[in-house]
Order: sequence, then structure tokens, then C-alpha cells
Amino acid sequence: MTALSINLNKVSLLRNSREGNYPDILSHAQLCIDNGADGITVHPRPDQRHIRPSDVRILGELIRSLAGVEFNIEGNPFAPAVADYPGFLPLVTEIQPDQCTLVPDGDDQLTSDHGFDLFQSGKALAPIIARLKSQGMRVSLFMDPDAEQIKQAALIGADRIELYTGPFAAAWGTESADDLFNQHKQAAILATKLGMGVNAGHDLNLHNLVKFATIPNLLEVSIGHAFIVDSLTMGMASAVQTYKKRLNNHQ
Repeated sequence: MTALSINLNKVSLLRNSREGNYPDILSHAQLCIDNGADGITVHPRPDQRHIRPSDVRILGELIRSLAGVEFNIEGNPFAPAVADYPGFLPLVTEIQPDQCTLVPDGDDQLTSDHGFDLFQSGKALAPIIARLKSQGMRVSLFMDPDAEQIKQAALIGADRIELYTGPFAAAWGTESADDLFNQHKQAAILATKLGMGVNAGHDLNLHNLVKFATIPNLLEVSIGHAFIVDSLTMGMASAVQTYKKRLNNHQ
């Protein structure tokens, strides 16, 4: 079965629009877990536009106490310390999540919008991957469905790749969607042959997920934005249950 990890960044984004702690991210994480989420994902950025280091710490405490639930922290491994943001690598070293997903995003990006170019950054990433793995974390790299790049991910020691599905989602309903789906399928097959696990994420939703979930050996999807939007109309508990059904029953 493919695991569903819920990205809660947008809950924190809503909270940060006011003083105080409403909505409370911890209670919403618990609600997702109680209704079948296999994991929780957060993406702390130096500008703290949504998830804050304090959120990461309390979520880490919650998930460590639960069997069978994984904590995935994603972000730019080169993000430095800024004010009370300790830097990405010091933060994940402190929290020790089950999975650390490295993403090549910058503060000027609205959201993650491309995978790593490992011909440019692979040399710098290799020792980071080794260090995180030595601390007991599974390491995933955010990647485009490019065969040569995926080969590089295996060479520098990644445990998994997370396929960037933004272009596939944007093309949904057009003639190019099938071609993009096939690119992701072939990328997943290659990654598996090279000994890496396959995750996926970005703009997957209740419509395109049914198709994407047929990707062979898909271990995990991380879904945030669309999930929160659906929660507004369906309720969060129902949204988790519906995503789980679509993901693993493909209907």
C-alpha cells in the first residue's frame, strides 16, 4: 500500500494570519492521524511563513509517541540560520525525523517548483546525505522525472526520491498528461531498479491521484494544498479518509 503523508503547512499559514495559536497544528495533526494518515509532513522555511521550528518540535514529540506513523521534514539543506530559525540541518538533527526530504527551494519561491540538478549540487549533497543517514534518518531527494538525474541520486546515496508532480498536475485534463504520467512511471521504475524507494508530491489531488497512484512501487505521497482545500468542504476527517481510499483503491 502507498502511504499518505499529510502536509500541514497551510494550517500554520492560516494560524500565522492572527495572533495566538488558532488553528492549533498539533490537534489537526492528531485528527489526521486518527483518521488514517500514515505520516505528517512539514516544510519549515527560514522566513517562517507557515511552519515554525516550535511547530516542528511539538509535532516531533507527538509522532515519536505513536507507532506506525512517520514524520517527514522537507526543506533546503543549505538554508542557513536566520533569527530564531536554526538552519535546516541543525533543525532536522535536533528532531531526528523518520524521513528527511531535501528540496532545492529558495526564500524567493512561492512553493517548490523543480527538482535537484545533481550535476551541479550532487557533490555538496553527498556528505549531507551520508551524515543524515548516519543519524538514522531516511533521506529522500526532490527530483524531476529525469533518468540521468535519478541515476545521480543513486550514486550519491539517496534512499528515496520524491518525484515532483507539479507539471503532471498542471497538465491534468490535457493531451500532455499521459506523456507526463509515463515520464514519472519510467522514472519510478528506474529508481526502483537502482535500489531507491519512490515518493511523490506537489499538487496531487482527488482527481489526478487516482491515475498517479498506479505508478509501480509508489511508497508514499505527500499532499498538502489540495488536501486543505478539500477539508474546507468535506471536513478534515472525511478528507483524510477519502484520500486514503483514492490512493489505495484507485477509485
